[in-house]
Amino acid sequence: MRLVANPSGRTASGLNAAIAAATYDIIARVDGHAVIPRDYLSVAVRTLAETGADNVGGVMGAEGVTEFEQAVAAAMRSWFGVGGAAFHIGGAAGPALTVYLGCFRRSALERAGGYDETMVRAQDWELNHRIRSAGGTVWFTPDLHVTYRPRATLAALARQYFEYGRWRREVADRYPETISVRYLAPPVTLVAVAAGTALGLAGVVTRRPVIAALGLSAPAVYAAATAVATARASRALPWRGTRRLPAVFATMHGAWGAGFLLGAR
Repeated sequence: MRLVANPSGRTASGLNAAIAAATYDIIARVDGHAVIPRDYLSVAVRTLAETGADNVGGVMGAEGVTEFEQAVAAAMRSWFGVGGAAFHIGGAAGPALTVYLGCFRRSALERAGGYDETMVRAQDWELNHRIRSAGGTVWFTPDLHVTYRPRATLAALARQYFEYGRWRREVADRYPETISVRYLAPPVTLVAVAAGTALGLAGVVTRRPVIAALGLSAPAVYAAATAVATARASRALPWRGTRRLPAVFATMHGAWGAGFLLGAR
């Protein structure tokens, strides 16, 4: 094992420094919150050879230790929590927009120019977009299952998803063609719930029941959807984990939406 200096402290800079120091044709990224299985590299290299892909990745299998972490893990495996990306909720093997971590052909990294060091977050999504834009293939396989350790507190989770939202907005600003319903859902939901709550309270104060009902319908719909998603996602959770899920969902959606609306700049 060789330690490579990263004076900037930024993820993308550290990754590029490590890639430059490596001497082999395949580069595998493993992050601090990830626990890879013993056969991870052999499966990844075999998949690269079989598919001809430039980057291969698998499932980001969130698993918690504490009751709160277990709730976050359940939310991260839920379609309601994070959308339908295969690396979150699973799916069939095939080409993908992006994958978790990644096992790369060095030639593909060099052709793409490595990680963009101006991207503090979402540098993996941005790199995979450039690989695909250059004609390369990013391949998802469920045969790669990585254990991911979620954040341990609500505040840490909020900071994480706020940064996710900010930098996903940066990707959208640079590459407008990547904007999708999945990424617009959190900011739209945040605006609808906030505006609806304000309108509903104004209707209550001014004694206008129609306006109150109209405004409060937005948070009511979100609360109902959260209740249904909580029931589905909590099947394997203890009660104390289940009761935390609504707050976890709201934090993930609200923080991501706020970050996206604010933007990285």
